Amino acid sequence: MVSATSAIAVAAGTLRIAMTASDIPLPNGQTDQGAEGMRFMGYTVFEALVAYDLSSADKPVTLVPGLATEWSVDAADPTKWTFKLREGVKFHDGSSFDADAVVWNLDKILNPDAPQYDEKQAAQGRGRIPTVASYSVIDSSTVEVVTKSPDALIPFEIAWIVMSSPAQWKTAGSWDAFLESPSGTGPFMVDAYVPRERAELVPFADYWDKARMPQIDKLVLLPVPDPSARVAALRSGQVDWIEAPPPDALDSLKAAGFKITSNVYPHVWPWHFSMLEGSPWTDVRVRKAANLAIDREGMKGLLGGMMVPAEGMVPPTSDWFGKPEFKVTYDPEAAKALLAEAGYSTEHPLEVKAIMSPSGSGQMQPVLMNELIQQNLAEIGINVEFDVRDWNALLANWRAGAKDPTTDGAMSTNSSYFSQDPFTALMRHVDSRLVAPNGTNWGYYSNPAVDALIDTIRTEFDTEKQLKAIQALHEIYVNDALFLFVAHDVAPRAMSPKVEGFVQAQNWFQDLTPVSVDE
Repeated sequence: MVSATSAIAVAAGTLRIAMTASDIPLPNGQTDQGAEGMRFMGYTVFEALVAYDLSSADKPVTLVPGLATEWSVDAADPTKWTFKLREGVKFHDGSSFDADAVVWNLDKILNPDAPQYDEKQAAQGRGRIPTVASYSVIDSSTVEVVTKSPDALIPFEIAWIVMSSPAQWKTAGSWDAFLESPSGTGPFMVDAYVPRERAELVPFADYWDKARMPQIDKLVLLPVPDPSARVAALRSGQVDWIEAPPPDALDSLKAAGFKITSNVYPHVWPWHFSMLEGSPWTDVRVRKAANLAIDREGMKGLLGGMMVPAEGMVPPTSDWFGKPEFKVTYDPEAAKALLAEAGYSTEHPLEVKAIMSPSGSGQMQPVLMNELIQQNLAEIGINVEFDVRDWNALLANWRAGAKDPTTDGAMSTNSSYFSQDPFTALMRHVDSRLVAPNGTNWGYYSNPAVDALIDTIRTEFDTEKQLKAIQALHEIYVNDALFLFVAHDVAPRAMSPKVEGFVQAQNWFQDLTPVSVDE
């Protein structure tokens, strides 16, 4: 284990965070526990070539240089991308970051024949870069990435792939042993890792970006999936910060002097429908009826105002929203009429089974929200049976797809989805070439017109033309009611008044380096 003695002398205070995850994210690099794992472990201990500017609460987050200082596409061959690497960067074990390390890390998730290939990390990362065909070292500070076809979204996608230390892996001898002595390039390094209990991170004194040196001497991550337990831990002083406080606790927490922070960001909470033969969701009338049955304003009240009603995969304020004809609103009478056309009613209800998780990776308040959905759908003639699973079990099925035996007759799955770039927002869930297990098209949706739009988005380097294709794709999402659109998260957090310096960016990911704790 890397010693805490290399922590920055001026840093002070311990920040203890209660996550919604049921386990500590693996400190292997391409971590697990969904994107919450990436927030607290993946981008804190490890880093990617491309990063996010998380410094402001007032503007949409943009891509910025990370371990690469610049990137460009070959004008003569738009399948070739060049990344110029930042020089002087060290891993926590003292070894140097260079082009060989980048290729080694791409091999760990894309090359099954590589000694360092890790199925766990591959499951988390390969779906993020589906068009990457090859990669190679040009020189010690330059890497070339070649895609299967022109892909204008590569910078967004490569931002998901973080770098583990090849030298430390070779010393450890395996990925299991690597977990005992993790090594990345991030501002924090792992000082202690106890699965299902805690991880302790300390500042990395030799971090390359001196403007982002951590302001605390220790960051403690704790898995607390139960929302009531998180609140109790904050009230009792066991933790300083909790993710996703339950709505009914917000007022009392404020009254007790705790800080509540929130901000709009690109994150949607939907149901993902199965489009396999035999699923009732293949009928657009049923999909539209379900969307018209949901009382989103009522749900917002239940959540203490901590949501934005969803009218699609992205908010109407997004440039990507377009001008869909179908309006996602609350109209139970119209819902009943559509459902009657499909042959169902409260007297002859449709029976459906839905997979959900009680917590994990920014799932907002899934039990409360799904109970209201169950009630709303029953009122129009759709009876819902829930298949409640641990978050990682839900994710495993989501990656395996609706055809997998583990689906066990379910016709939908409920998971929060990012919408911070065109690929994660719109493309990965409906591209017929990315059906599970090749990607995250869990429901096996297939539409040649959609695939053509996706190809246009990927291959169009003119941003205005690309935007029109993105808007057209989102219009199909809404007009065909491809998902049950429920809510956009605003990421509420509650923290001790001793916590200072946190800037909640308009993003799923957050920068913890400016945070201090007044002890």
